[in-house]
Amino acid sequence: MASLYIHIPFCLAKCEYCSFSSFTGMEHLFSRYVKAVKKEIVDLSFSEKTGILDTIFFGGGTPSLLPVDHIGEILSCCREFPGIGDGAEISLEANPKTLDFMKLLQLRQAGINRISIGVQSFIDSELNLLGRLHSAQDSWDCIRDATGAGFANISLDLMYGVPGQTPERWRWNVETALSLNLPHVSLYQLTIEEDTPFAVRYGRGNLSLPEEDEVLLMDEISFDLCKEAGLEQYEISNFAMPGFECRHNINYWNNLEYLAVGAGSVGFQQGCRSRNISQPLRYCQAVESGETTTEESEKLTPEESFRESVVMGLRMVKGVSYRALFERYGIHLPKYYGEILTPLLEGGYVEYTDTHFRLTDKGRPLANQILSELV
Repeated sequence: MASLYIHIPFCLAKCEYCSFSSFTGMEHLFSRYVKAVKKEIVDLSFSEKTGILDTIFFGGGTPSLLPVDHIGEILSCCREFPGIGDGAEISLEANPKTLDFMKLLQLRQAGINRISIGVQSFIDSELNLLGRLHSAQDSWDCIRDATGAGFANISLDLMYGVPGQTPERWRWNVETALSLNLPHVSLYQLTIEEDTPFAVRYGRGNLSLPEEDEVLLMDEISFDLCKEAGLEQYEISNFAMPGFECRHNINYWNNLEYLAVGAGSVGFQQGCRSRNISQPLRYCQAVESGETTTEESEKLTPEESFRESVVMGLRMVKGVSYRALFERYGIHLPKYYGEILTPLLEGGYVEYTDTHFRLTDKGRPLANQILSELV
């Protein structure tokens, strides 16, 4: 079984914090872009000899900005080449501003069975600061409509560490999200990415972020409230009811292979990570002329891939199976890292179970610092 990521690089507006490959004002390119994506899927299905798809993920950008007919065309192509398995997870990221009840109903009928709604905040002043076009009411309406349209697998994203945000405001955001009784929430800490408006403002000293101890308290609030609501943390930023974990993303965190199509998409096959041309028009031209769409590629050594598997796998609460790592790479984790692990183990930040190496509850809030030691 295989996983396919489909990048839709179009947005209504560029958010202040966003460093993803996304572009505004390109509605005229939608049809041409969809044709190019379909051709790339067909070409990949033959060249890579892929298996039947078990997960499909429309990411972006704002995939929900596309007309439903275009989403349906892409899924019809996937059903024919290379095929979609029974029970496949088919996810679509969405901005509340781009959806209504009828469009959600049509998306479900087209084959989307998991919707991930980019709420980010239920506080309008925070949304305005982030550069989001939707309001808190738009999010309420979208979630209500998604439920009414028959979606059972709904996730929402919230962001913490936002400039001016307090732990009390974050608590209110999480409590509001959990009151909706959704099976999955993703709670992401804001990071200041290069070449974004936030990075410029931060560099000039015009962006005041919460203190580290406040962010750590927000982490505690997230964990405690989600646990009380019956959502288990299965990855650093993700909480779900049993059976609603995102299978597509778990494939990433296990550092397994996945296909990727679309402008700026990144795929991983046979130890090689490749990234497509980012600019949508140039991507379309390359596909149409039969030229390669690959802009960058990197062949990982087994040792590099091993380290990636450890670092990515430690994002999962269960951690990484040291036996599986040895079977895959022939590298024994404790021996490989040696004394690097000693202070982490003695400090109670990481631990061994009978089968896995993992971060502890104490270590998880400090994951970025710990994982940087193991890269």
